[in-house]
Amino acid sequence: MTTMEDVAREAKVSISTVSHVVNGTRKVHPATIETVNAAIRRTGFVPNSLARALAGGSTRTIGVAISALTNHYFADTVRVIEAECARRNLMIFLADTHDDPVYELRVIKAFHQRRVDGIILAPTIGPDNRALEYLMKRQIPSVLIDRIVPRAFDQVGVENTTSCQQLTAHLIGHGHRRIGFVSGAAGIPTSVERLEGYRSALQIAGIAFDPALVRCGESTNEPARRAVDALLQLEPRPTAILAANNLMMIGAMHALRHAGIAVPAEVALAGFDDFDWADLFNPGLTVVAQPLEQIALKAVQMLIRRIAHPEVTIEVVRLAPELIVRQSCGCPLT
Repeated sequence: MTTMEDVAREAKVSISTVSHVVNGTRKVHPATIETVNAAIRRTGFVPNSLARALAGGSTRTIGVAISALTNHYFADTVRVIEAECARRNLMIFLADTHDDPVYELRVIKAFHQRRVDGIILAPTIGPDNRALEYLMKRQIPSVLIDRIVPRAFDQVGVENTTSCQQLTAHLIGHGHRRIGFVSGAAGIPTSVERLEGYRSALQIAGIAFDPALVRCGESTNEPARRAVDALLQLEPRPTAILAANNLMMIGAMHALRHAGIAVPAEVALAGFDDFDWADLFNPGLTVVAQPLEQIALKAVQMLIRRIAHPEVTIEVVRLAPELIVRQSCGCPLT
């Protein structure tokens, strides 16, 4: 069995240098790193991650726990996280929490038992946040992503309130005063913040808030379709609809098409989250686009910092989304 000593002999460096290259425990000159890695390839040496972990070293693994991986937003986020981790010679364990607090805790415990160096988590919303308590009690390096919560964790997400306010104001600018809002699952911070943005825009414009115009789409397709069906039964019905994420936007489109309602001629439509083919619909979809790549890269950077320096000050970062205006809101094709 090839050992670290064999690699050191092949690379003509010390065993400690090989150890630092393999474990990332000290800065090593790039040329030396390449020499050691070439020796590792020639000798077929396989680092024993478990042995290093038992000895208190790094496993070079990261746990990523995110709900609804079928959602393009989270799937794209994971893709960037994995690419950045691979660039840093880190492997990831990936799990879908299904927004279930009990299963989320099981996932976090499993990551811990596998001695991951740190965890990136889109937290679920439970009555006692047991997964977060577990992470805090055991001081596991962690970064919360997407959903900003009032807890002492490094966190990265977007500015939901002002961006949803901006999107609502854009519809108001087209003359709409009855704007239906399809909200996300109850209790999730992003759902709460986006609803706040919607209400704020109405207040600024002097439009009275009507709770009948707000329907919960449970953050996914079919419930959103039912929510829009209910909005269309109102008298008078909304002249515009705002969906609070991409899956609910698709559900809203299905409902409007099934009802034979033309967008934007009869009902304008806008939503939160962009996706690859949003501009291919007819009409193109007006959306608030989250900076997915920046969020994912920042999450990895923050986690690496927390692993290396457990004592550093907690950092909470909110990035600004971009309003992408297309034709579903009533704007002309440019």
